Amino acid sequence: MTTFDRAATEPLPEVVLEENRRLSLVWLIPLVALAIGAWLVYKTYSEQGPTITITFRTAEGLEAGKTKLKYKDVEFGQVNDIKLKEDLSQVIVTAKLIKGVEHYLTDKTRFWVERARISAGRVSGLGTLFAGAYITVDPIAEGQRTHTFTGLETPPAVTTDQPGSRFTLRAAELGSLDIGSPVYFRAIKVGQVTSYRLSENGQAVELKIFINAPYDQLVRTNTHFWNASGLDVTLDANGVRVDTASVVSLIIGGVAFETPVNLESERLVEENAVFQLYPNRQSVQEGSYVRKSYWLVNFTGSVRGLTVGAPVEYRGIRIGQVIDIKLELDLDEITARIPVLIEIESDRFQWIGKPPNYDDQEFKQFQKNLWNQLVGKGLRAQLKTGNLLTGALFVDLDVYPSSPPRTIVWKDPYPELPTVPTSLEEIRDVLTKFLERLQRLPLEQMGADLQQSLVALRQTAVEASKLTRQLNTNVLPEVTVTLKQLQETLATADKALTAAEKTLVTTGKTLATDSPLQRETQRTLKELSAAARSFRMLTDYLERHPEALIQGKAR
Repeated sequence: MTTFDRAATEPLPEVVLEENRRLSLVWLIPLVALAIGAWLVYKTYSEQGPTITITFRTAEGLEAGKTKLKYKDVEFGQVNDIKLKEDLSQVIVTAKLIKGVEHYLTDKTRFWVERARISAGRVSGLGTLFAGAYITVDPIAEGQRTHTFTGLETPPAVTTDQPGSRFTLRAAELGSLDIGSPVYFRAIKVGQVTSYRLSENGQAVELKIFINAPYDQLVRTNTHFWNASGLDVTLDANGVRVDTASVVSLIIGGVAFETPVNLESERLVEENAVFQLYPNRQSVQEGSYVRKSYWLVNFTGSVRGLTVGAPVEYRGIRIGQVIDIKLELDLDEITARIPVLIEIESDRFQWIGKPPNYDDQEFKQFQKNLWNQLVGKGLRAQLKTGNLLTGALFVDLDVYPSSPPRTIVWKDPYPELPTVPTSLEEIRDVLTKFLERLQRLPLEQMGADLQQSLVALRQTAVEASKLTRQLNTNVLPEVTVTLKQLQETLATADKALTAAEKTLVTTGKTLATDSPLQRETQRTLKELSAAARSFRMLTDYLERHPEALIQGKAR
C-alpha cells in the first residue's frame, strides 16, 4: 500500500473552534456614539417643559414660533402652533412651556392675551403696541391636573398673587355695576368687583368682590355694603340730598361699605362670606328696623305734595314713612276723604323702664292701651310742609292738649288715628268766616257816610285854620298884655299877703293860742295861699295855651 493510499484511508484530524471573548476595539466606537445619543435624547427630553393647548375666540396678535407666554414679564413658554377648530368657531393654540411649571397646570390656571385695552376703569397693555401681544399666565397650584385650557377674552380683575380676601354680595339687581367696578371704604378705593352671575333660582344677582389687604380686615360680621353707583339724588320733605362716592362711580358704578360701631357683633369673617348689597346708603339704615305697625289717618284737606315714602315724624324725629295714599268717596254722605296708610317702626323707640316683649301675645293689648293713653292726652296726626322750595309734605305726630277729645277707631285691617287740620286750613277757615261777616256789612252806605264825614271834616279844618290865623293876629297880643298885667297884680297881691301873714303872726302872739280869732285867721291865710297857687297855675297854663281863652281847656 502506497503512502498515498494510506493517507487517503486515514481519517482527517478534527478542527476545534475556540470562542474569542475579548471585545474588539472596532465595536467600542458605535457603543460610545449610541450612549452619547441616548444621553442627548434624555437631556433634551428632560429639559423640555410640558405642551399644552389653549382655546381662544380669535388669534389676533398671536404668531406661531414668536408669541411668548409670560408671568410677571418672565418667559413661561412659547407658542408652537396655531390652528382652527373643526367647526371654525375658535382657534387652538399649542404652546411649549418651560421646565418646572408642571404642578401649575391645573383647571384653575388662567390664560389670556395681553393687548392694548381702554376701558371705563383703566388703560392697560400699552407696551404691546411696540413689543407685540403675548399670553399672560395666572398660575394656580390647587386643582386637578390638565393640559387643555380655555383662554379668557378679557384679563381678570384680580390675580392670585395679589393679597386680599374675596367676598360674595347678593343684590336684587346688578344696576350699573360691572367687572372692575371699584369698592370704596370712606371714599378710598380698597377693592373691585371681579365677577357676577344670577343665583341658582334666578331671583337675585351674586357678585364676587375682592378687597385688597390690609383693608380686608375692616370687613366684620356687622358690615353693610351698598350700591354707590351713579348719582343718588333724593327729593323729599327733608330737602334735596345728593350722594355719590366719586366721579369714577358716576361712570362705571361702585360698591361702598362701612362697619357701624354701635353694634355688639364685630367679629372677623371668613373669606367668601355672603353679605347683602343694599340699593343705597339710606336703605341700610331703613332695613335694620324689622318691627313695624301700620295706622290709618284720614285727611279732609288737600294732600298735594304728600308722596309715598314721605317721612312720618314725632316732633322732628323720624319714626316711619307713608306707605299708601288713596281717595275714597262716601256715596251715602256724598263726601270725599283721603285715607293715608303710615308705617311706624317700633324699633326706633327707646323704652324707659321695662321694655315690652314683642313676641309675647299680650303685646297687642299693651300697644292698644299705650296708644289709647297717648291719644287721650292729645296725640294727633297733622300734615306739615317739609320743604318750602318743593312743597313736599310729611305726616307729623304731636300732642295738642287743646284739641277736642277723640279716640282711636280700632278696626281691621288698620286702626285709625285722629287728625287735626293743618295750619293753612285753620287760617283759611278764619279768613272765610271774616269775609262772610264782611260781606254782611253795608259797605256802600258806610262808604257814602264816610265820604260825607270827610267833606265835613275838611270844611272844619279850613274854618279852624282861619280861626287860628285870627287868634294869632288879633287876640294873642291882647291876651299877652292881659297876662302880664295879671302877673303884676298877682305879684302885688302875693307881697300883700306875705305882709299880712307876718302881721297876723305878730298879732297872734298877743292872742291866746286857742282863741276863735286865731283859728279863723289861720283858715283865712290857708285859703289865700291856695288861691295864690291857683292863680300861678292859671297864668302858667295860659302862657303855654293862650287859645284856651277862646276854645276852653283841652281834655
